Amino acid sequence: MKILANDGISNEGKVVLEKAGYTVITDKVNQDDLISYVNANNIEIILVRSATTIRKNVIDACPGLKLLGRGGVGMDNIDVAYAREKGLTVINTPASSSQSVAELVMGHLFAGARFLHDSFKQMETGDFSALKKKYGKGIELRGKTLAIVGFGRIGQSLASYALGCGMKVIAVNNHEINTEIPLEIQGLGTVKVPVKSTNNLTGALKEADFISLHVPKQADGSAVIKKTEFDLMKKGVVLVNAARGGVVNESDLLEAVAEGKVAYAGLDVFENEPNPRADLLNNEKIGTTPHIGAATNEAQDRIGLELADLIVKQFGVQVPA
Repeated sequence: MKILANDGISNEGKVVLEKAGYTVITDKVNQDDLISYVNANNIEIILVRSATTIRKNVIDACPGLKLLGRGGVGMDNIDVAYAREKGLTVINTPASSSQSVAELVMGHLFAGARFLHDSFKQMETGDFSALKKKYGKGIELRGKTLAIVGFGRIGQSLASYALGCGMKVIAVNNHEINTEIPLEIQGLGTVKVPVKSTNNLTGALKEADFISLHVPKQADGSAVIKKTEFDLMKKGVVLVNAARGGVVNESDLLEAVAEGKVAYAGLDVFENEPNPRADLLNNEKIGTTPHIGAATNEAQDRIGLELADLIVKQFGVQVPA
């Protein structure tokens, strides 16, 4: 079977698949050329990350496809339900990148608390004494309340880091859950720490000093966080979105930042990727990263290996004809 890993795959994952008899192609095919390439090369499996989309037109035009795989958590760039209706297997790797995304979010939380995103840029050409005065009024994470909106694997990984920093955590889920987060503490082993759980987003937004979003893009395209939600938040809140572009209404965010409602926003995802709006990128109270939440070497290795394992379990070892 031929596999097109159109957005790449780790070498470890590729090696496993090739040893199992699969042909793995890592050529980058433009979206407009995808259908013709898949049919011309008898591709049966397509693996993607965020760049490539697999919509109904691709599924209908490529009858030889058997499996679609997404290296990562969300699958909004694949028409999953339609693909499964057509008999295709659709897989993803929800656990592989959780820790990497959580660590990036912690980076944004620290950046917002200590103005790191802007001071890094200003130090080279700025006045040292003036910058020390400007950035010398940070806050500590310890003792502050972090609302984690969406408490799946990434949210739980983030909770473990936040608890380790001494933060209070509110787990916001569709339904209340009894949640204990395992913390590995040197000399003590694993300690389970209970966190507050609620399905009341409104209450959590009112209580939180920091907010991190870990929910999928909504089916109707609506924002989870918009002016109505910003109005509920404390003045000076820190907001991080490493979930999906469109989860936060960007115009409403800019207004909230201008009014001082949001002291800092950390964005790893944007409505208009790969060309985010300039007023987000240029705002000194917004720290931006180019959708790199899962982009660590360790996560990429885990993603590639998990995809390979799922494919081999589905289709077995390929014996040459």
